[in-house]
Amino acid sequence: MPTLILSAKDLRSLYTVELGLTAVERAFRAHGLGESLMPPKVYLSLPKYDGDFRAMPAFLDGAAGVKWVNAHPRNPEKHGLPTVRALYILSDPDTASPLAILDGTLLTAWRTGAAGGVASKFLAKKQPRTLGLIGCGVQARVLIDSHRAIYGDTLELLLSDTSEAAAKALQAEKGGRIVSAQEACGADIVSTATPARAPVVKREWFQPGAHINAMGADAPGKQELDPRLLTEGRVFIDDTEQALHSGEVNVPLHDGLLRPEQLAGTLGEVVAGKKPGRASDTDITVFDSTGLALQDVALARALYDAALARGLGQAFDIVGS
Repeated sequence: MPTLILSAKDLRSLYTVELGLTAVERAFRAHGLGESLMPPKVYLSLPKYDGDFRAMPAFLDGAAGVKWVNAHPRNPEKHGLPTVRALYILSDPDTASPLAILDGTLLTAWRTGAAGGVASKFLAKKQPRTLGLIGCGVQARVLIDSHRAIYGDTLELLLSDTSEAAAKALQAEKGGRIVSAQEACGADIVSTATPARAPVVKREWFQPGAHINAMGADAPGKQELDPRLLTEGRVFIDDTEQALHSGEVNVPLHDGLLRPEQLAGTLGEVVAGKKPGRASDTDITVFDSTGLALQDVALARALYDAALARGLGQAFDIVGS
């Protein structure tokens, strides 16, 4: 079986927000039901190059794959290149044949945005009116898309970033109002997507009943939220091993401000119906996203199937028979 090469251009023509949301919700449900395999991320830290690589393998419902992704925060200033880029290899678990090699950068952005949307669907109050964005980069764009797909275009956007240029660029593209971080945190749903290593938002800025998608912390030492939001809110993580090591909860746990038993569960358990999500309209709920390899393999498989149906991509006999 030849391997299908799917470029970024191919993926853009195949992807829809609805496809992403469906694939990622499926991944969360499988994770909650224990119907998948996902070994821990492997980190290859390279301080000499101001970055790291991560290998993320997973198996879900007849598909296996691995993402090779980097995080080089100084890439834009040093080399004029993106901070994060990735490649994905999708394999047939029965024959071990490589089914496809995909651009993994778009895959990462799309599945992360979809994860925030799925979290809001299951944890936010019904009929939210406002979405606050702390950080106006790539992730803010896909988070906006996923929330608009769920709640409609009438959702008001409150945009906040330390870079005025970034906020204006996002406003020009998606609409909304540029506001202070405090005003953005007054929204019904607040998504934080920054590389911060110290809290960028305060507990008192949030309204009763708010839902927070904490998307930025994906490595040890990173945190975006005032720890009181975690101790006073209902906190749902995406994966126990990853979150305790590198999620939003990792620093408060290390500092003794939060205990593991205070966590309400995983989002997968909520999606699978094994645990309750929001208990009342006044709860502050928090989704701590570290990014699951299961999301990648679910979306990669959905994109591969769509490519086959539409005859897109280039087929190569890379490994031979």
